[in-house]
Amino acid sequence: MTWLASLSAGVLVVGWLVVMLAIAAISRVAIRAIIPVAEHGSVASIAAPLMPALGATFAVLMALTLSSEAGYLRSAQDIVSLEAAAAARLAWASTSPGVHTEPIQSALDDYIRTTRSREWHGTSATEGDDPEAARALARLERVVRAEATRTNLGTPITTELLTALDSLSSERRARIAAASRTLPPLIIVTLIASGVALIINGGALVFRSSLRTSVLVVGLAVVVALSLALLFALTGPWEGPLVVSGKPLDTVVRDLQTGFFAR
Repeated sequence: MTWLASLSAGVLVVGWLVVMLAIAAISRVAIRAIIPVAEHGSVASIAAPLMPALGATFAVLMALTLSSEAGYLRSAQDIVSLEAAAAARLAWASTSPGVHTEPIQSALDDYIRTTRSREWHGTSATEGDDPEAARALARLERVVRAEATRTNLGTPITTELLTALDSLSSERRARIAAASRTLPPLIIVTLIASGVALIINGGALVFRSSLRTSVLVVGLAVVVALSLALLFALTGPWEGPLVVSGKPLDTVVRDLQTGFFAR
């Protein structure tokens, strides 16, 4: 199901609309063909009591899942903000007296730029396996740790450098872990099945009505389709249309370039 989350918002909306509208149209025709004519009158009496139960099931499941996914998206954005805060602390720590500022800020700038260009979308974001990003992080680690071993720096300064570096590395790992999370397939299957059952049941209520009256089921199909499209848009914060914003990290890069982090 991961490939669905990687589709654009337009493709998700149009795709689910086509699928659900097709199900609504096919169900109306199929019910009329499958059920004997003598039993047509009893279909509505069976389908009508099922509508509230099916509607409530789909609504509750979808509401809980959307709320959960929105929470994960917000949590992922918080992780990025913490990563940017750690980068800013490291940039400020590099301006401490006696510290060689330029090598640290240069390595930090290179790391953030590489992360944003190579590790922010797709497989590299979810697995954290981009070699260029790994090399940039390793260079930053070496530069900062080499600086921290200098004997003329006091313990508070070296502690500040290493603490900020460790925090930056930890938040990167947290970001990769958040990016690798996927919605369990069983939840997706259950939501799709409940939505399809709701549409088919709606089609059963109007299969004897005129085509113009049957258009009322279209509204139900549209709601189900848009709900599923929204769900898949939220599911992939680093793969789908609602990608986590990297603006906090971009702000740190801009400040590095403009000399905001300077003595």
